[in-house]
Amino acid sequence: MKKFSKRYEEILKNTIKDKRINVNEAIDLVKKNSTTKFDESIDVSLKINLKQSKGGDFSLRTVVNLPNGSGKKNKVAVLCEPDKTEEAKKAGADIVGSDDLLEKIASGKLDFTKLICTPGMMAKIGKHGKVLGPKGLMPNPKLGTVSTDLSKAVKDIKTGLVEIRNDKDGNLASTIGRKSFSSEKLSQNFNHFIESLKKEKPDTIKGEFIKSIYLTSTMGISYKIGAK
Repeated sequence: MKKFSKRYEEILKNTIKDKRINVNEAIDLVKKNSTTKFDESIDVSLKINLKQSKGGDFSLRTVVNLPNGSGKKNKVAVLCEPDKTEEAKKAGADIVGSDDLLEKIASGKLDFTKLICTPGMMAKIGKHGKVLGPKGLMPNPKLGTVSTDLSKAVKDIKTGLVEIRNDKDGNLASTIGRKSFSSEKLSQNFNHFIESLKKEKPDTIKGEFIKSIYLTSTMGISYKIGAK
């Protein structure tokens, strides 16, 4: 029989089975359950309807800019032309380079969590797609990581931009903040995330788009959210 820690056993007392609750109540419970010493991530998990009336299943990959930030610290690398390196550094990029950065990528030195690229450098980075792609590091215009405005791109990723994509079963997840965030800020982030997701529903999908929503923390238990 699996044994839980005393901390987790206390959290389990706050379990709510077979019942949907409103987001504000869920946020308060999730924050209450975040009893570890580190600043736990507050995460939303959803299941969406992929079935289109025409064509194959719908696949979603986009970004949402959370109004109060995500609280996640990204190490941002910028691949750009030599005359743009100073702009990238001033924007707050952690790693900046041109052909020298390409050499590091080619050797497998991927000591960053996000990679931004200027359009002019995309042709050079294409051959590294097999290395960057599986790690989710390949720059993509739709995700704000291919841009001529390096200041905005770096700032967005350093603050509130989160990437979302579904798996083959329609599941997707994202952070909406940290336990140190106020309940009000978490609620604002949650509502903005859900409304942004609804706008991604294609006309070819009929009926309910978001099938279920759960809220949890890194080391906590989840709560099913009522219909939005």
